[in-house]
Amino acid sequence: MKTAAIVPARIECSPEGLPFAAEFGDVYHPRAGALEQARHVFLAGNGLPGRWAERERFVIAETGFGLGNNFLASWAAWRADAQRCRRLDFLSVELHPPTREDLAVWPRDAELAELCAQLARQWPPLTHDLHRLSFDGGRVHLYLAFGDVAAWLPEWVATVDAFFLDGFAPDRNPHMWEPRLFKSLARLAAPQATAATWSAARVVRDGLRSAGFAVHRAPGRGGKRDITVARFEPPGTRRSAPPGRPHAREVERHALIVGGGLAGCAAAWALAEQGWRSTVVDRHAEPAGEGSGNPAGLFHGVVTPDDGLHARWHRAAALAFEGVAREAVAQGVPGEVQGLLRMADETADLSAMQATLRRWALPGAYVEAVDAATASQRAGLPLAQPAWFYPGGGWIAPRALAAWYLRRAGDLVAWCGGMHVSTLRRQGGEWQLLDAQGRLLHSAATVVLANAGDAQRLLGADDWPVEAIRGQVSLAPAQRVTLPLLPLAGSGYLLPAVGGTAVFGATAQRRDDDASVRIDDHRINLGRLAQLTGVAPTIDAGSLQGRTGWRWTASDRLPVIGAVPDEAQRAVGSADQPRLMPRREGLFAFTALGSRGIGMSALGARLLAAWVTGSPSPVEASLMDAVDPARFAARARRKALSPGRGPARPA
Repeated sequence: MKTAAIVPARIECSPEGLPFAAEFGDVYHPRAGALEQARHVFLAGNGLPGRWAERERFVIAETGFGLGNNFLASWAAWRADAQRCRRLDFLSVELHPPTREDLAVWPRDAELAELCAQLARQWPPLTHDLHRLSFDGGRVHLYLAFGDVAAWLPEWVATVDAFFLDGFAPDRNPHMWEPRLFKSLARLAAPQATAATWSAARVVRDGLRSAGFAVHRAPGRGGKRDITVARFEPPGTRRSAPPGRPHAREVERHALIVGGGLAGCAAAWALAEQGWRSTVVDRHAEPAGEGSGNPAGLFHGVVTPDDGLHARWHRAAALAFEGVAREAVAQGVPGEVQGLLRMADETADLSAMQATLRRWALPGAYVEAVDAATASQRAGLPLAQPAWFYPGGGWIAPRALAAWYLRRAGDLVAWCGGMHVSTLRRQGGEWQLLDAQGRLLHSAATVVLANAGDAQRLLGADDWPVEAIRGQVSLAPAQRVTLPLLPLAGSGYLLPAVGGTAVFGATAQRRDDDASVRIDDHRINLGRLAQLTGVAPTIDAGSLQGRTGWRWTASDRLPVIGAVPDEAQRAVGSADQPRLMPRREGLFAFTALGSRGIGMSALGARLLAAWVTGSPSPVEASLMDAVDPARFAARARRKALSPGRGPARPA
């Protein structure tokens, strides 16, 4: 999916005092009221709240978020229902979303006002992304996509129980009622899924029928004679979903997680959000003993001129992590979320940087392009180049963050340190973890490999283009280095004082297994420090302390997250796409987070949890494919099928 600029809604007041969309010449809700319409048309029209009674999960998808009244009404009904489902997932899309101010200013029914205030507090930047908002202790999730409905419906990865079809009237906004959109609903629909809409137009009823829905008229209310309700009853056998897509599995909700670094601890947290237990197995006694053990690290987004997959993934990750970081820091994890400056190179042109932001309409709440004077003022140092300023960026202590993830998982996680997993094998419908003597350590139907490069050893997946990058960070007393007010990144990085220590670096060396702290690498870090700040440090490299670790990175610089492919099985068709590759039942990977593991940890863990549990994906299908472990085999297949066309294009 290509990025599109998001233009906020232009909301006016109609003569009747109703919110009016100037672009479409239509009101957001009828005179009878938003809550009345939501209850009668969308809730009752889909048999709610009765249909979600005592379910583990219920998923609603809406085709027009507007001012959020249908989501708020559904959330209120869920709260009021003693027989409610355990988890309510609500997906919605909006081409012209309201600003936070518009969301808050329009009057709401008294029953929705407090919920609307909660929604406004979490309202995300208006970027062309899928934003996941969490309410009521993680039991209610809103997956909010900003952009064109025709582009977003094929990108959703979810199994939907009820559809709210709520675009502006077909004669005002025909694009939202095209036949291809109804086909997208059928792809998402669970067996016996329902749909409801206030519209009784012929084009709507015909579109639903053509997609396999049985359509009926129902009485309207508040001046509306008829509404449309439908149930998904496709004729014949429905084509099964691709093997490389998450699905609910009838297994015990317990996962073994191999690896207790940042990835493994975050995975336990994300699975606990979905009500799953996990057991984290690690060879060290304490969490984050290897690559996640640096005293501090930074996090921020990415901007590129083409806004390709790499930039989109890191933007989604940064937006997801900002709220997590703020919560963790507020609860005692060392760190700051006060912004970060990433220095542009010496040839960068500020006007070109600003043009990139205008092209993709990236808001200042996510990133700004600032001149050298502004960057210097914010850093408290005389900087020579323009910079990208990420307001939601910052630094955090990764080992403390890993421990925080485990605390947040609570009673749903068990830590098993001091265990080295030598062998992984499948037996009797379960995966078994064995030690070097062949003794059984643990077994479960679900295993997550979050143990960096060692995952390949357990899988025998030597063909994955993933390698270890050696990095050395340098440490000095804070008073010996001129420190910035905010983290600086670029050619190296420098953090504000971390417990009285200056943290800067870091080197990056391939095919280097030397674990020692080297004075030559300290010299490299000092040189990068001078280049970054413009201030030559007067400190001897031999006096520095340091730490060496390895960051596992894939060749395309994206993580490896998802169900492990089973290349021994016959693939679907040509299998030139990851989603067509068969999978090894119950086996998942969460690895190769590289140098940005901190910022990726929350989104990556939630995507991993979606794979394991079958919950809606927190990222769109194209990003899921981009980080899928099966992408390497799919690229090899594409190359084999087109030998004369050169290497496969990176995802």
